[in-house]
Amino acid sequence: MISPAAVLPHPPLLVAELAGSAAAETADLRAACRDVAARLAAAGERWIAVGAAPTPSRHGPDTRGTFAGYGADVRVGLSAGAKVDPDPDPELPLPVLVAGWLRAQAGTAGERVRIDAHVLPTDTPPGEAHRTGEELAADGDAVLLVLGDGAATHTARAPGAFDERAAAYDRAVADALGAGDAAALDALDPALSDALLVAGRVPWQVLAGALPHPSAARLEHSSAPYGVAYHVAIWER
Repeated sequence: MISPAAVLPHPPLLVAELAGSAAAETADLRAACRDVAARLAAAGERWIAVGAAPTPSRHGPDTRGTFAGYGADVRVGLSAGAKVDPDPDPELPLPVLVAGWLRAQAGTAGERVRIDAHVLPTDTPPGEAHRTGEELAADGDAVLLVLGDGAATHTARAPGAFDERAAAYDRAVADALGAGDAAALDALDPALSDALLVAGRVPWQVLAGALPHPSAARLEHSSAPYGVAYHVAIWER
């Protein structure tokens, strides 16, 4: 059984050492993510983290990584007991790195957390993502950590430049996350999501399969600094 489930973004700028001049502008986002991480750690010690990347992969609790490739050697692990030797993997997918960082933000409770991370292909069809969520929900009691960003096309200086469709897309995502509307997440169009450089479409559809009828849902934060949308939400069974 999955409960609770949390949606969080995975930009490197969540890590203060990497944020530079963006640290102040993204302080509210960072605080929302830390608060949710603490609530997840209080809810359960077994986390399943789900993200997407071009190459699929699985990572167990002994995994260690570093944000060195993003500008600072901030080291993270998927458990407090993750092996120190060998050296941290410098090429872990970003969702896995951020999952480890979030665990560390949960304080003392985070030291008991062990994370299994599932990275799905970015082109996973909606139906397959939904079925993955169903399978994860059937795999015993766990907290679900869903990692993915919204459209990266909200301004002219955004990574994907400006696309007028981005505002409506992320408004719909935020509404669905706040309302616990799994059907709306299932209906997100892969082609449009790819055009808007959305990193969260697949993980959000995994959430829809894992928790299709949440009893409670709350959107904790939604913003688009630097033209990229970031949503933070919690769903309860």
